[in-house]
Amino acid sequence: MMRSLLFVPGDSEKKLEKGLASEADMLLIDLEDSVSAERKAAARQITADFLKSNRGTASPRLFVRINDLSSGFADDDLAAIMPSLPVGILLPKSNSGKDVTRLSVKLNVHEAQAGLSEGVTQIIAIITETAIGTLSAATYPDASKRLIGLSWGAEDLSAVIGATAVRNEAGHYTDVFRMARALTVLGASAADVAAIDTVYIDYRNEEGLARECTEAARDGFTAKLAIHPAQVAIINQIFTPSAEAVDQAERIVAAFAAEPAAGVIGIDGKMFDRPHLKRAERLIARARSF
Repeated sequence: MMRSLLFVPGDSEKKLEKGLASEADMLLIDLEDSVSAERKAAARQITADFLKSNRGTASPRLFVRINDLSSGFADDDLAAIMPSLPVGILLPKSNSGKDVTRLSVKLNVHEAQAGLSEGVTQIIAIITETAIGTLSAATYPDASKRLIGLSWGAEDLSAVIGATAVRNEAGHYTDVFRMARALTVLGASAADVAAIDTVYIDYRNEEGLARECTEAARDGFTAKLAIHPAQVAIINQIFTPSAEAVDQAERIVAAFAAEPAAGVIGIDGKMFDRPHLKRAERLIARARSF
């Protein structure tokens, strides 16, 4: 389970160590946007050494964001880092479930070369950084058993479509980006994987971050990307199920366990059906994982 996923540039030993000391559930060691073309080779080596030195770290889990599959850099990224055994790969600019399947096939080869069991390397995909990717959110069921989460991004998509801003004057996402966000939640639900909210770039604005996390949790996201260690504590707090929510979920589970044939259960004057039971079970599982 995960709540906070912190991006760290793959070419900075100092920032990698700082990220390791954060309380993020996952580090996303970046070989893509935060690393210039001239620094790609150095970043691969620094990342590989960091992974090797921290192999087996229980928390944070170490993922690597490779360059996208059409960039010409992805195969070199994988060749450099896979012998050091990252827990997983973050795939940017995924255009459909087929891209996840393609990446999974590549990982099969690297795992065999490293003597690993097939399928141990997990995948998270960012699915809204291109127009076709955003419109293909429903293609991820059965893409790969490695897939554990879907996330979204606004900045790359804005560049692709020519939008001059991703938010309006009130600070809310405009319609295209609200749609991309909603499609991510729906796509993740269809694929039965985690829905991960995008970054909040104003990292000094704690109130704004907390508000956005609260809205994301309300809408079905269970985790959020972070760009600064200072964001991690707020993200973890809001995406950790509260004691009240866990207590309610346990009451729902217990009520259905007491009446296994029931389709609907009444608790304190409110009616709960089987979808509520499924949601309660997932919430309890998340709470126990933390």
